[in-house]
Amino acid sequence: MAGLSSEILPEDGTAGTLVGRVWHRGKPGGPSVVAVRADGVFDITTVAPTMADLCNAPDPVALARSTRGERLGALQDLIGDLLAPIDLQAIKAAGVTFAISLLERLIEEHAKGDPARAETVRGELNSIIGADVSTIKPGSPEAEALKKSLLARGAWSPYLEVGIGPYAEVFTKAPAMAAVGYGAEIGIRPDSDWNNPEPEVTLVVNAKGAIVGATLGNDVNLRDIEGRSALLLGIAKDNNASCALGPFVRLFDDTFTLDDVRTAKVELEVTGPDQFRLRGQSDLSKISRDPTDLVAQAMKTHQYPDGMVLMTGTLFAPSEPRKPGGTGFTHMVGDLVSIRSPKLGTLTNKVNHCDKIPPWTFGIAALMRNLAARGLLR
Repeated sequence: MAGLSSEILPEDGTAGTLVGRVWHRGKPGGPSVVAVRADGVFDITTVAPTMADLCNAPDPVALARSTRGERLGALQDLIGDLLAPIDLQAIKAAGVTFAISLLERLIEEHAKGDPARAETVRGELNSIIGADVSTIKPGSPEAEALKKSLLARGAWSPYLEVGIGPYAEVFTKAPAMAAVGYGAEIGIRPDSDWNNPEPEVTLVVNAKGAIVGATLGNDVNLRDIEGRSALLLGIAKDNNASCALGPFVRLFDDTFTLDDVRTAKVELEVTGPDQFRLRGQSDLSKISRDPTDLVAQAMKTHQYPDGMVLMTGTLFAPSEPRKPGGTGFTHMVGDLVSIRSPKLGTLTNKVNHCDKIPPWTFGIAALMRNLAARGLLR
């Protein structure tokens, strides 16, 4: 997929510390960790064989900035070689972190995955809940009181439990190395008739639990499958090419901090082969749980020696009908999905069915063999 480097980069260009991965076309070729600078893209794999190594370094920013590395070329010439900007990190995701997404998950559940019932259920739920859940702090006494009230009415749900209860929903989105990057096809199952993109800011976390940067992510969701049962979450979320990350990781430095993440705006645009166009925006300032809380919950009783990335959830759940008289938004093969945030750049992917996208074959063992063949393991 062609693209202009000016469209991919953040609004301030290369002012921040941007790192990522490209497929190095040398002999032998393979994934290289790179620093994206004003004068080009530089291979720094000799000091950081993997992105996990870079993010676990004592000072990732200093390492990325001080290592000159081999210049691979201009960003414009390497766009087609971009990979997901992580490798060995676990790929996790948080769900139901916005009031609107909570409502949409409840709609999926009560509609039993049937998009034709979505609008009817939406009205019913507003009446049943009888409270503005966006004003309720998860785990608070007010949340517990609402829970008791809804339990008494037989209206409690697993989604309400994670939406306003003390524990966040944190799940494994995909295995390490399974994410696709900028320009790659992103997958939906061919047996899904109700699905949508989920544009999310994705935290990059080192082994010690420190957030070292962020990137963009698309946590593709199959609403009909998850709506049939919350226990089908794995099938709804983890499929071939169903997770996109990129275009780069922006490390925290003097130009980009956690506070920028907390106030980030994320824009979504879907352009279809049927000339349909969908636009929306997500605002992280409306998230119900602070990013640090989500990371703490993910790592409180677990260790990730190679670090992890954590998709923070989305405010945006499109309900606009795709066709006149239709029952809501769902993807079509050929949809072009662009996710943009001013400080993180643009992640663009084209939708296809999972079984039509080349299978994922380059895993951790393949990466280790490749790095060893290139003399990059120490």
